[in-house]
Amino acid sequence: MKDKHKFEIKKGTIKRLFSYLGKYKYKLLIVFVCIIISAIAGVLGSLFLQTLIDDNILPMLETNSNDYSPLLNAVLKMSLIYVVGIISTYTYNILMTIVAQGVLRDIRDEMFVKMEQLPIKYFDTHTHGDIMSRYTNDADTLRQMISQSIPNMISSVITIIAVVISMFYLNILLTLFVLLFSIITIFVTRIIARRSASHFIKGQKSLGKLNGYVEEMLNGQKVIKVFTHEKTAKENFDKLNEELRNDAYNANKFANITMPVAGNLGYLEYVLVAVIGAILNSSGSSLISIGVIVSFLHLTRSFQQPVNQVTNQLNSIIMALAGSSRIFEMMDEEKEQDNGYVTLVKVKEKNGKYVESKDGLWAWKHPHHDGTLEYVLLKGKIELNGVDFSYTRGKQILYNISMYAKPGQKIALVGATGAGKTTITNLINRFYDIEDGKIRFDGININKIKKQDLRRSIGMVLQDVFLFTGTIKDNIKYGNPNATNNDVINACKLANAHDFIMMLPKGYDTMLTGNGQELSQGQRQLLSIARVAITNPPVMILDEATSSIDTRTEKIVQDGMDKLMEGRTVFVIAHRLSTVRNSKAIMVMEHGKIIERGNHDDLIKQKGEYYKLYTGAFELE
Repeated sequence: MKDKHKFEIKKGTIKRLFSYLGKYKYKLLIVFVCIIISAIAGVLGSLFLQTLIDDNILPMLETNSNDYSPLLNAVLKMSLIYVVGIISTYTYNILMTIVAQGVLRDIRDEMFVKMEQLPIKYFDTHTHGDIMSRYTNDADTLRQMISQSIPNMISSVITIIAVVISMFYLNILLTLFVLLFSIITIFVTRIIARRSASHFIKGQKSLGKLNGYVEEMLNGQKVIKVFTHEKTAKENFDKLNEELRNDAYNANKFANITMPVAGNLGYLEYVLVAVIGAILNSSGSSLISIGVIVSFLHLTRSFQQPVNQVTNQLNSIIMALAGSSRIFEMMDEEKEQDNGYVTLVKVKEKNGKYVESKDGLWAWKHPHHDGTLEYVLLKGKIELNGVDFSYTRGKQILYNISMYAKPGQKIALVGATGAGKTTITNLINRFYDIEDGKIRFDGININKIKKQDLRRSIGMVLQDVFLFTGTIKDNIKYGNPNATNNDVINACKLANAHDFIMMLPKGYDTMLTGNGQELSQGQRQLLSIARVAITNPPVMILDEATSSIDTRTEKIVQDGMDKLMEGRTVFVIAHRLSTVRNSKAIMVMEHGKIIERGNHDDLIKQKGEYYKLYTGAFELE
């Protein structure tokens, strides 16, 4: 029967941890030497008691000698040994702190790099709080294990070995008794520790879930208050909090009694050793001296303490390994695949052919399998032919989607929420890969284009604006780090954001925090439009870009939007049909299918779904 409490470490976890420690092998070697010196110094202190009593104190009492110089010399030697031990302990603790922080830095760096390589799907299926928990809680348990648990475990093992050797040197019979009693203690504490292991793992996961919920509630505080959802939010929090409390209770109810049980067994052992030693000393056969008994009692405590310490550190190690497994689980996630080989380069015409140049026009560098090389000018022609797609296997979202947009054309996607409009733009960016059909960019299958170059050529204004902590200038330059100050100003003027920026206390140097909460929703959206404008992409996707802007602001920005879209291929997703009237073609979507297509006038004449949507919008106004 399988033990339900058995703790199973994910394969390779310990080996991977040691791979990070390998970078600090010389520091770890010094640590190991210092631990040995510290452990030996402690054991020598116990053995010194026997010498101090049998060779110095008892002879002085028997002879009534007043010569304290031998005793003083012995104490000075022992003091020197203790000083060396203290220095060694201090040194290895400092070094292990350096190693622990270095390992955490390396792991966090690797985690962040891997996080940036993960596909959008990963973030759609994992809460931000759970991901953050791996950076904070899980990483902290790992720090504690490296800086405290591991050196304490090594020190304890070395101390146990040194103490056992010293015990055998002093008295074999008492040593055998101590070992037998310690085996019983270890057996008892192991049973207790094993019962808490699985609950520690559950606790780490529960903590991640709770952090995810708290993070979600923080982001949605306004919504919670608007809908007076405080009570329900509290009830849901209580459920998650109770789950964490239950897992933590089950883990700690056994873990917390480990030390008291081990400690009390140690006290019992100490008393029994004293009784046995006294019997052996009073037997008249001189089997053991008073100095040996005192020294042996001290060694017994020195032996029991590291045994208890090993037991106590097991829980910390279990938590750290559980946290490490979660960290490595994220690191082992499959990164976003990119098999593209077509790249963006700058070219100029020379002798009737295109050649690469630092200055010139952007073009697709398309190497063919026959070894020939073709340069295709970047124009912004987008084609979708028979595209099918599912986020989850068996639940199809798009059905046989076909459309095209010539360079400079504006294509609008309209329809009810969930019709598949945003999904199409996600596929054009290759946030997800299609199941069937083809998507071509300037006649090239986008699966052949490197994702980074594909996304560089597509500007996207999202409905949900995100602004980073930094100045307004920094946020605008996020789209083009090499942009000049004049480029930033021109982009903001194009998006009609310049005027409100200049009214801010520090203009373009105004610091934004908390996703730009100092600004109105409309102002934040204008900045996101300017951020795209500065990239000067041939293709633009406007996903409800004006949905957060009031009608008056929309009219102000519309002129800038028209200038921004001039000469570019534009895909517009909008519920306000007034923003799509001048589109070259309008695609009306429903349940993942295009049910109507044409320009505004044609669709109005058809008196179909678009007509209903458009006239309904007027009725509402």
